[in-house]
Amino acid sequence: MFSFQEQFSNNAKAAFESQLAAFHALAAKAFEGTEKVIALNLAATKASVQESTASAKELFAAKDAKEFFALAASQAKPAAEKATSYGRHLGEIVSGIQAEFAKTTEAQIAEAKANLNAAVDAVAKNAPAGSESAVGILKSVVANANTGYEQLSTSVKQNAEKVEAHVTKAADQFTQAAEKAVNISSKK
Repeated sequence: MFSFQEQFSNNAKAAFESQLAAFHALAAKAFEGTEKVIALNLAATKASVQESTASAKELFAAKDAKEFFALAASQAKPAAEKATSYGRHLGEIVSGIQAEFAKTTEAQIAEAKANLNAAVDAVAKNAPAGSESAVGILKSVVANANTGYEQLSTSVKQNAEKVEAHVTKAADQFTQAAEKAVNISSKK
């Protein structure tokens, strides 16, 4: 039979290892997301430079102002569509990272809760006679900690949903602004 100190030490070690693994998983997802964003930005920049060069050549080849503005208007819509696509892709990357963070955090919280409950049960089983009030206080503390874990989990989910909603809203606003700009330039 383990003593209380050994149980506490084993639980603390397990919790530390679990937190370290969760941190490693979160860091790996953050780096993966960063790599995706960098790759997206490099591809977008490369395509933008090539398309800008081709567009500039077309515009400089215009014979008069009417042809110049017609070419500019015809180039505005594809550019706006590409920018919108970029925004949506970036939003997908951010949402994916956010979902992984939420999943990892929820798993960490569930594991910590289970470990804490197991530790309290072990202490309660091995508690000497007459310590029922101390065990009751400990169980009350654990119940409060579990409530805190649940509130944290709920908060993480709500924040993830808010960020995703903001990214979606920003992408939609950008799309609307780009379409409006294209419509204005087409009418000229």
